[in-house]
Order: sequence, then structure tokens, then C-alpha cells
Amino acid sequence: MRINKKDNIYPVVFGIVFLLIWQILCSVKIIPSYLMPSPLQIVMALAGDFTLLMYHLVYTLAESILGLVLGVILGLIFALLMDRFLKLYKIFYPFIIISQTIPTIAIAPLLVLWFGYDLLPKIILIVLVTFFPITIGVFESFKSTDRDEINLLKSMGASEFDIYRFIKLPSSMGKFFAALKISASYSVVGGVISEWLGGFRGLGVYMTRVRKAYAFDKMFAVIIIISILSLLLLKAVDLLQKISMPWEEKNEKNN
Repeated sequence: MRINKKDNIYPVVFGIVFLLIWQILCSVKIIPSYLMPSPLQIVMALAGDFTLLMYHLVYTLAESILGLVLGVILGLIFALLMDRFLKLYKIFYPFIIISQTIPTIAIAPLLVLWFGYDLLPKIILIVLVTFFPITIGVFESFKSTDRDEINLLKSMGASEFDIYRFIKLPSSMGKFFAALKISASYSVVGGVISEWLGGFRGLGVYMTRVRKAYAFDKMFAVIIIISILSLLLLKAVDLLQKISMPWEEKNEKNN
């Protein structure tokens, strides 16, 4: 379904109305400030600590991108191996599923205990939460490839590499980018969660400090930055998808 650009006004209007109601409820003391800061207080906290927030943001952004890249690479490798070798699929697939049943907040303390408070445990946690959507999305796309196309290519003497190059990989790009959007948002959340449990820099570290000081306006300021960061990563994935799949945009215009 094609979305008209004019439709973007609806969420904007809703957001403005929501913020106005929130501000009014806080201003007339229906919502106490110690429970929920007003939007104005959050903006003031954001402006007051902007330099410090940017200092922590750079660290969180770096670990999120690095963990996301490694998670994507690992996910693609697992998808290729499981599709190519049935025995590896039987071995890996159950453990990949089990890895996602473990709560992130439960495994994060163990990673800090094993690898310390530096960058490594945070990268590992981000990789753990980002590789799964890529693995499953690409693997399922490989499995749903048209068998007639594969048989046709084999009848022409194509190798396994040719099948992946001309059929499986191109046909999986749509699901890959859909999974990449999920992984991109998970990377930021995973990074912040890992920083809650220890570290010296990062938005999660900053959030832990202001929480202990009961500075809830600053906590909401961090939430806004995390949301913006996630949206920017999603937009970056959209741009990469348009560059990699220009025919998709042409099809949307034609429809």
C-alpha cells in the first residue's frame, strides 16, 4: 500500500496535541512533577546537559554500529551455512532459537563479570540481540526461493555460487532489509541495557546516574535521544535499501 506524503500530518498533529495535554496536566499539578516531568522540563534538561549527553551519545552510537555490523555479518554467515548444509541447520537452529529465550537483562551481568566493564561485553550483547532477525529472515527467504528457477539454472550448468549470486541473494534482499530494521533498533536498546550494568561512558551509564539522583527529567531526555538515534538508524537502513534496490521505488511509483 502506497502512503501519501500528506498522511504524515496526522501523526504530527497527534504528537502536538498529546504534548499539549501532557504539559497542561503537569502545569495544573494533576500529574505531580516527581512522578512525571512536563515536556518543558524535559526540553530544559536536554538543553542543560546537551554537551554531556553528546559525549555519552558518541560512545553508545559507536558500540551500537559496531555490534550491529558484526551481528549482521554473523547472521548472514549462519543463514548461508544452514541453507547450504542440512546437518549444520539441524545443529545450529535449535541453539539459535534458545539464544533468544534468554532475557537480555539476565545475560548482561554475566558478560560484565566475564569480560569487564569495557567495550567488549557491550559489543557481544548487541551482537546477540541483532544477529537473530538477520539469520531467520535471510534463511527463511533462502528456503522460499522458487525451486523451478534453481532447477533451470542448474540445467544450464550453474554452480552453487551462481545460484546464490543470481537467485537466492537477490530474492532475499527484501527480507534482509526488513530484518535489518529490527536489528538496528535492537542494537541501540541492547547497548543501553549493557551500559546499565557497568561502564564509564554511554547513555546507559548517564541514565543510571541520573536515576539514582531521581532526576527524572534527565532520564526522559535520554529516552528522547535514544528514540531519535533509533529513528536515524532506521532512516539509514531505508536509504541503504533504496540504493541497493532502486527497482522497488520505481515499482511503488508505478503503483
